[in-house]
Amino acid sequence: MCGIIGGTNRQWDFESAVTLLRHRGPDSENIVHLENFSLGFRRLAIIDLSPNGNQPMSSHDGQVHIVFNGEIYGYRRIKAELKTKGFSFRGESDTEVLLNAYLHWGDKFVDHIDGMFAIGIYDQRIKKVKLFRDRPGIKPLYYLYSNGQFAFASELKGLTALCTNHDFQIDNTAIYDYLTYFYIPDPKSLYKNIFKLKPAHQLTYDLGSKKIIQNEPYWQLEANPSPRAISVQEAGDRLRQLIKASVKDQIIADVPVGFFLSGGLDSSVVVAESASSSDNLNTFSIGFEDAQRSEIQHAEKVAGLFHTNHRTKILSSVENQKLIQNLKTWYDEPFADTSAMPTYLVSQFAKEYVTVALSGDGGDELFGGYQHYQKYRFFKTLQRFLHFKNPRLMNSISKIKGQLRFKSFGYRALNLLMHFVDVDLRMYSKILGKMDLFDKAPYAKGLGIAKDYDDLWFLRQYLHKELPAMTQLQYIDFHTYLPFDILTKVDRVSMAVSLEVRVPLLSREIIEFAFGLPENIRFWKGQLKGLVRETYKDILPKEILGRPKHGFGIPLKYLDLDRGMPHIDFLKRYYNIKIRPNS
Repeated sequence: MCGIIGGTNRQWDFESAVTLLRHRGPDSENIVHLENFSLGFRRLAIIDLSPNGNQPMSSHDGQVHIVFNGEIYGYRRIKAELKTKGFSFRGESDTEVLLNAYLHWGDKFVDHIDGMFAIGIYDQRIKKVKLFRDRPGIKPLYYLYSNGQFAFASELKGLTALCTNHDFQIDNTAIYDYLTYFYIPDPKSLYKNIFKLKPAHQLTYDLGSKKIIQNEPYWQLEANPSPRAISVQEAGDRLRQLIKASVKDQIIADVPVGFFLSGGLDSSVVVAESASSSDNLNTFSIGFEDAQRSEIQHAEKVAGLFHTNHRTKILSSVENQKLIQNLKTWYDEPFADTSAMPTYLVSQFAKEYVTVALSGDGGDELFGGYQHYQKYRFFKTLQRFLHFKNPRLMNSISKIKGQLRFKSFGYRALNLLMHFVDVDLRMYSKILGKMDLFDKAPYAKGLGIAKDYDDLWFLRQYLHKELPAMTQLQYIDFHTYLPFDILTKVDRVSMAVSLEVRVPLLSREIIEFAFGLPENIRFWKGQLKGLVRETYKDILPKEILGRPKHGFGIPLKYLDLDRGMPHIDFLKRYYNIKIRPNS
């Protein structure tokens, strides 16, 4: 795992930018100034600890250069194939495999790889810079494009430190979006002219014209609404094969490897499959002083079953208040998922013993673990039964609601009615609790937000009404909540302590398998994660299989926030961004 930097202006402050990314790679650093483009790198050595794995890495003829943050799963198979085509290798790193794969297949190399990655390639032969980001969005990649200048970095702080001649102005629409989603959705960032490369996208910047000439997906997730027939037994057997193979690929490292074990279903599955092929597992859990919020006993049950070296740490309310002060340092832009604090603590704890940890992230989105999936299906079914959807009625309800006191009985009653009238995206966001956490409308004018601004633009682009109800939400969550909340949270706090966290449930084959299943198989017997529960019923304890989704949120008493407007508190206290309601 590493931190990467690149930019068109040699006079920019590459030293400061690379220094700020030291947490992503404390083992070594390098900056090279090439013709028309410069590259910087911080290394966290995981595979091939020798200097042969250092970056930026160049082709034998010195014409193609690569910087890469992440890990490529099954890279040894690709290396073997490239050797048959005449390629030679100086070392054992997956970076060199990527470089030679690009030399052989060009941009299509990305079709031959799977993994978590943010890749920057400078091809002097054609005077172009190319960026690639992994399919689910595990690894981050920001880029600046302004007045023909171009730069990229693993984190936002890298770009603001690098581009010394740029005036960074806050994007108020991004702040307003944060009030809706708890994070700033792609392609936006906190600043104008800095963007996030979307997951599964490739971007090409032409040094001759000084323009971005390509920014498009290289892969799109297909959620088949009419998949082939498959039995639950066949699906379960295939699922186990895929998870076992993914775990086997992802425990490859030249440094110690461990596992996050929360006591939930997903992390327990990953540990179970790891234990079947590896001994002496190290597992780590975080608990809370509030026993009702803690999952320690469940994690210990799984750890005991598979005889892992299990370690536990408790997050206190005092320690949480200290950690929450680091939000801006970790995330650079507004981010309001309070489970960042326990995730940081378990990462810091694990780093004392290992350099790589595997987690169970992604299982809820792929196999249906969130309760709002069932709620959404209920409302969709009720809507069809009542034939109750009328745009004119919707407008009338909205007008009446706008005249009522926020959160009054009448306001809440009309919200419930809107669930039936507009049971697609707006109802989805209400189920999540994001639209009704507080009334953000009074802040729109002060931020310069147009009256017709679509709060739900980010969700709307991923809505496919032809899909079954619960699959619709899974598809939306996979493209929104997963990359920009869950994966962002884990990447920043784990890399803050120089720990690489891998996500074996998010291999390409598992993603495509999960979304290719009929909904009734995925939710076998109508249960959330029904297929996973059925598949592991003879492997995991009943109390683990039967547990409802718990989440990793911290107890409310740990938070010294305005309960009515926590978003605003986050902006004021931890990001020094002050917004006021309209006068």
